[in-house]
Amino acid sequence: MTDQLPTIVHTYQNHTLDSTRWHSYQPRPDDIIIATAYKSGTTWMQEIVRQLIFVGQAAPQRDEAGLWDVSPWLEMRGAPLAEIMTKLEAQHHRRFIKTHLALDGLPYFPQVKYIVVGRDARDVAMSLWNHYANFTEAVYENNDPASRVGDPLPPCPADIHDYWRTFFTRGWFAWEREGYPFWGNLHHTQTWWDYRHLPNLLFVHYNDLLTDLPGEIQRIADFLQIPLADGALAAILPAVHLPAMRDRAERLDPLVKTIWKEGAKTFYFQGTNGRWKDVLSAEELRLYDEGASRVLSPDCRTWLESGRVALQCILLHQNIDRNM
Repeated sequence: MTDQLPTIVHTYQNHTLDSTRWHSYQPRPDDIIIATAYKSGTTWMQEIVRQLIFVGQAAPQRDEAGLWDVSPWLEMRGAPLAEIMTKLEAQHHRRFIKTHLALDGLPYFPQVKYIVVGRDARDVAMSLWNHYANFTEAVYENNDPASRVGDPLPPCPADIHDYWRTFFTRGWFAWEREGYPFWGNLHHTQTWWDYRHLPNLLFVHYNDLLTDLPGEIQRIADFLQIPLADGALAAILPAVHLPAMRDRAERLDPLVKTIWKEGAKTFYFQGTNGRWKDVLSAEELRLYDEGASRVLSPDCRTWLESGRVALQCILLHQNIDRNM
């Protein structure tokens, strides 16, 4: 943890990211930025926030535009920036923007609310494998070298074990040591965790969304200063349960049919945790352990592997020990 405010240290540019696109962003005082590495509940959180912003309106109004159209991924280099910024500036409702950037590559604004979503990196890796292995050819064909910095996205390895070993031992960027061929997952979380004391950052864990979705939605609403009238939470919940998200996936974003071989079925897949336990060897899991030990502080690792409740217990015990 540091007393300094976040500053940009690195420029993230590769086959997918271009962090310089954020130079075009002009914040509004009530903007919301949803920050995840990937496969940690990004779309889930976007839809929760959308439901909170438009609470009380009929569901068809909320769904009339694709989710990614309303809540753009600003640094994704494949989408025309001018078009995204025009749409964003034209929004009259409270804006909510998605980013996959680490905080050391993103401009920080004290007036903006940031929701940081985390998930056990082993579960992230398993989910990302399904995501990566089911890309359509259109994903690779669209990787235009004229605007790309660095190498193209390589094809997914045929063997999940090859993918796992590379993912936890190699980084795409020189300052990262895991996350290849995308970008650092552990590094991403740690850069945000270092500033968790800032009042405009809220950390939400994927496990906590799974186990206490109503409680987490209320916590998010409180952080965003969105009052929920009686019955509002009950009205929101049916739309943001994972089965409902799967059912509406192609309505929320028609591009899922272009990007993944089985569309929404691939994009959401199972949404469960712990599948790595039955797939990977002790040696392969040791690679994760070594990577986590290199990159994460002990408290960040505890939160990332277990969620809010486990971290609260550890911090409570630490306070007790200090006071004895």
